[in-house]
Amino acid sequence: MASKRQITVGGVPIGGGAPVAVQSMTKTETADFDATMRQIRAVADAGGDLVRCAVPREKDAEVLRRIVAESPIPVIADIHFNYTLALKAIDAGADCIRLNPGNIGGPDKVAQVADKAKAAGVPMRIGVNSGSLPKHLHDLERENSVEALVTAAVEFVELMERLDFTDFKVSVKSTSVPNTIASNRLLAERIDYPIHLGITEAGTKWSGSLKSAVGLGTLLADGVGDTIRISLSTFHAEEEVKVAWEILKALKLRQRGPELIACPTCGRLQFDMDTVVAEIEQRLESYEEPIEVAVLGCAVNGIGEASHADFGITGAKNEGLIFAQGKPLRKVPQERLVDELFVEIDKSLARGRTEFEDAKAAEGALWLERIEEENADELTPERIAKLEAAANGSTALPQLDRVRLAEADSPTAGRRFKRV
Repeated sequence: MASKRQITVGGVPIGGGAPVAVQSMTKTETADFDATMRQIRAVADAGGDLVRCAVPREKDAEVLRRIVAESPIPVIADIHFNYTLALKAIDAGADCIRLNPGNIGGPDKVAQVADKAKAAGVPMRIGVNSGSLPKHLHDLERENSVEALVTAAVEFVELMERLDFTDFKVSVKSTSVPNTIASNRLLAERIDYPIHLGITEAGTKWSGSLKSAVGLGTLLADGVGDTIRISLSTFHAEEEVKVAWEILKALKLRQRGPELIACPTCGRLQFDMDTVVAEIEQRLESYEEPIEVAVLGCAVNGIGEASHADFGITGAKNEGLIFAQGKPLRKVPQERLVDELFVEIDKSLARGRTEFEDAKAAEGALWLERIEEENADELTPERIAKLEAAANGSTALPQLDRVRLAEADSPTAGRRFKRV
């Protein structure tokens, strides 16, 4: 069901089997060159393939030329209501124009933009949102909002084809996740142009990310969608890009940087796993290699739960195990788990392979076997108290500055592990 047609936005292929492109939109006043460029660079650094800038005024269009010239990624000009700004954005060198034919002033205005875009070789994104349907579809919208969205999009497609302009992608967006899924599935059946996906006005970083993951993830798993934007109520545009990448990585559609695998923790937990996970996640942000790193909380999960991971750790009592590709590497003191994990990661990346020392691997395997045997029966309060007493009597190694989670971030009340 993937789009058959392909367009190119500033050198980035969209549709026709190309990788799903990630985009975001700047939150700054476009006329503020410095602020806008800082945000564009943040988007690019986070992995954004494309960036969109709002152009609601003349002064935005004037500054756009310089932005396009200095942007590290292609720039899309977002135009509403004033078609002359679209014409000026094309003159400014925008790599693509975002247009809603329903609010730009009629077919004759759309024709002028299409003619100029065609002459300049600039593609467009056309589309509708649930809140901006043409008036003649309002009755249909009340009866069947999905059909109304798709009908509007198809009408716009037919308009562009009558204008002999086919260098475009299409979007239908709604604040409703079910409507977004249904409308894009239906649209994919009716057109063969590339489709841009998004849940419009999705919400905060928390709720908006979840809604976007459900809606866009469902469509992408179906093979629908060629480029995506996560619309979050945040002034940090790069956060939208990070969420988009997590969705693509989860579906194995694209890979960028490490993937962290972590068990959800439970009453079997014997070490400060949530702090460990937070620190590992933070430190992995500096790596570009597409490695999988697993953090397992107890011997029940052991290595088997993450045998496919490139690297991983599991901890119990006062010790922990570093493993790679499903095999033990070595056991280490629990307080050194994170640091030693990254020692092994760095060594392996530098060599291009992971090397196992037989003696240390065997020692680690025996330790894991012993921990599994000890956990075969229920850990009684007496046994736990003994383990904690032994841990308190151990000599701690020097610690680096690292992530610290407070009780408000990660409460320990009622858990076997107690933060000390």
